[in-house]
Amino acid sequence: MRRLLDTSYDAAVRDALLPLTVTRMAANTCYRFAPPFIAIIAGQAQGFDVSITRVGLVISVSELAGFLAPALGNFVDRVSRRTSMAVGLIGAFIGIMMMAAAPNVIVLCVGLTTLNLLKSCFDLSMAAWISDRVPYARRGRVVGITETSWALSLLLGVSALGLITAASSWRVASAIGGVAVAMCAVWLDRRIRASGEVVVTSETPVAVPGARMAPNGWLVPLSMFGLMGASQCLFVTFGAWLADDFNFGASGIAAVGFALGAGELLSSIASAKLTDRVGKERSVALGAGLMVPSALILAGFDSVLLVGLVALAVFIIGFEFAVVSMLPIATNLFSAAPGKGFGLVIGAGTFGRGVLTFVATLLYEQFGVSGAALASIGCAVLSGITILLFNRSTSAV
Repeated sequence: MRRLLDTSYDAAVRDALLPLTVTRMAANTCYRFAPPFIAIIAGQAQGFDVSITRVGLVISVSELAGFLAPALGNFVDRVSRRTSMAVGLIGAFIGIMMMAAAPNVIVLCVGLTTLNLLKSCFDLSMAAWISDRVPYARRGRVVGITETSWALSLLLGVSALGLITAASSWRVASAIGGVAVAMCAVWLDRRIRASGEVVVTSETPVAVPGARMAPNGWLVPLSMFGLMGASQCLFVTFGAWLADDFNFGASGIAAVGFALGAGELLSSIASAKLTDRVGKERSVALGAGLMVPSALILAGFDSVLLVGLVALAVFIIGFEFAVVSMLPIATNLFSAAPGKGFGLVIGAGTFGRGVLTFVATLLYEQFGVSGAALASIGCAVLSGITILLFNRSTSAV
């Protein structure tokens, strides 16, 4: 992966690119594992024998921990990047292990909340570490490469854990995910330690309290709220849709997850190549715009498996392109505090996921996947409009 960046990029960035991407893939795998298998976790066999809506509520509560992401951003800006990365990964490990051993839905909720919150700490630290070393004008490429970890977590990680679930149980799969996070954390820590302290670029001043937000900066977290909420509407219900309407088991859901992950990977690569050239805000709007017709097709043809899966894949591709393009904007939201800006935007996004997880599972039980798809359309429209308004306001300055 070092070859993906030329020698004009900081040597530490080139050296750490692989461990950063693989470690984030492991953490994202644990984070993304529960929603597609919500029906299995809720079920009787080694599950909790509760409704899908109840497990959806647990996931919603865990996502609402994103409210604390801005505070985590301040923490990241005040300690070393290595320390904040370690805190995030240790917390993610504890959370997924609690999930694996949970005797009831309350402990499951605590474990998922710990996982989601502390994984966010790692994400913020990683984004700030990159911001320290890569100028904003060139940051989209590095972020796009490392964000393949999100796609790979579904393509490889969640698919693998799905197969393990089919062969054993979701608890065993969760524990294996936790072990992977621990191993990657040790590898990454050694590489970050070898890279030395932060080397600040000329475009990235040292973080200071009270850094100013970009003009109309509140539109960016609002856009992320819509974007993440839209994606969660379908991500948290597609597994149940496949299981209920087409009798898919864990292995079948894993296979669909693999295909969706391939689409996400393609989209991440496209973002790495195009976002800096097209414009970050326009790229977000393009991705959100692609989500709208694909969700509409899914809502209208949810009884036709092939059409529904193609529409779902296009929806995920649009989302991935948009969210990867959004991340560099987040790190630049506050002029001198990348962690603070990233934390605010991620917090808004996880809040969107938390709210829409409950809404989507409730709509799913009443109207099927078409109800969740229609909710996702409203969220995607909100995201596209707000990011274009932000682009217009900043261009006028």
